[in-house]
Amino acid sequence: MPRTKPVAALAMDKRAADAVVKPAVRRRLGEVVDLAEPVLTDFTTRTAREVLHEVELLVTGWGCPPLDAEVLAHAPRLCAVAHTAGSVRGHLTPECWARGIEVSTAAAANAAPVAEYTLAMILLANKRVLPAARAYRQQRAREDWLFPDPALGNYRRTVGILSASLVGRRVMELLRAHDLRVLLHDPYVGEAEAAALGAAKAEPAELFAASDVVSVHTPLLPATRGLVSGELLARLRDGATLINTARGAVVDQEALTTQLLSGRIHAVLDVTEPEALPVDHPLWECENTLLTPHLAGSQGNELDRLAELTLQEVRRWAAGEGFAHAVHPDRKELLA
Repeated sequence: MPRTKPVAALAMDKRAADAVVKPAVRRRLGEVVDLAEPVLTDFTTRTAREVLHEVELLVTGWGCPPLDAEVLAHAPRLCAVAHTAGSVRGHLTPECWARGIEVSTAAAANAAPVAEYTLAMILLANKRVLPAARAYRQQRAREDWLFPDPALGNYRRTVGILSASLVGRRVMELLRAHDLRVLLHDPYVGEAEAAALGAAKAEPAELFAASDVVSVHTPLLPATRGLVSGELLARLRDGATLINTARGAVVDQEALTTQLLSGRIHAVLDVTEPEALPVDHPLWECENTLLTPHLAGSQGNELDRLAELTLQEVRRWAAGEGFAHAVHPDRKELLA
């Protein structure tokens, strides 16, 4: 019988496939595509090349090997990639763009929990929750609540957002519900667009000097490595907080460590450089630093959101409607 559905395959680490593309999702995918077996974790095997020869769509995820020229030579029918995670830089190559392969990413779905984590940390940082809890535990008594630190609280504080990425935009959207002033630095966003996002456009030096909290949402590119320099960190006011949920290498880790060990500023670091820090790194014991294990992104049942978005994208593609969350070639150099 002639095929009535396009042929697709999963290409990712086996554990990622089990966690994200669960059996119920695979059954739903099977309603619109012929889902080949097995999950492709290595494109060089004979079985993988047999699958690649027939496949028109790859549903990729964490651990997908690079789709380089040699792989594409064994996949003559491949015309689309639906990625179940955020960044596609790890497996899409120039050859994919040259062939004109359509690409979708679940980055918008993954941005949601990162933005939620960031909002929570901004509000906790301005409220000084972590140091207050530590002091309360040590003293076993309340301080005079009417005369606390005047820098404590979220009313009309200033939050600096570094980059209007998907996450940065979602954070600014969530901040609208609070009495906060928002500054934005993004070289690709003008004043009118920044205002529409609920922020005032600012240069990095101004943003760091004026903000009570600076939240980093910049993708790691050659031009952004070490973007948050020692000079910018030195501009942070005493008691300010740096939040990083992007990539550790966007921040000068050595300069940040110096500032934090001085006790002058605070930090919430979901990512570091390297990741994880060496076991004897001083930030592990630094009381004004909260280190979390890269958990801001999709975890637990939040992985189901990634699968749902990807499933909807595959349905659109199979119906000839195109991807709603397409990655455009002219933006590929700016991808995280």
